[in-house]
Amino acid sequence: MNKKELRGIYKEKRLALSKKTRDKMSLQIANQLLLLEIWQYHTYHLFLSIEKLCEINTEYILDILYGKDKEVVVPKMDKASKTLSSILLTKDTQLITNSWGIAEPESNEVVDPEQIDVVFIPLLAYDSKGNRIGYGGGYYDRFLRECRSQT
Repeated sequence: MNKKELRGIYKEKRLALSKKTRDKMSLQIANQLLLLEIWQYHTYHLFLSIEKLCEINTEYILDILYGKDKEVVVPKMDKASKTLSSILLTKDTQLITNSWGIAEPESNEVVDPEQIDVVFIPLLAYDSKGNRIGYGGGYYDRFLRECRSQT
């Protein structure tokens, strides 16, 4: 099976989940994150959920990060260069929805990828070795190459 076929299968599986089930699973994911040894770091990159794609609700993770007084950055995409930047997210940051339905900060307070300690990445599927299948645009693949190897 190729990546395109896998994307189709897992998009359908995700769309089949009820909002209630997805919300419950989102909370379970956030609770599992609390068990990881990642909380000693300072700067966390978190994707914001795309509701129309039925992604997990990352607001639970955001609440944890703010509760632990962490610096949070979120992606802002540049379609022309097919890159994403990490923009500082505060409680006062205004978000606008881009043409893909992704909430992005209106501001351009970019945080250097070298400063990011932990990255939460959206995905559709992964294998037993941790290889990720995303949406196919390669934005995160390019972005991760800019981050430190220990991120």
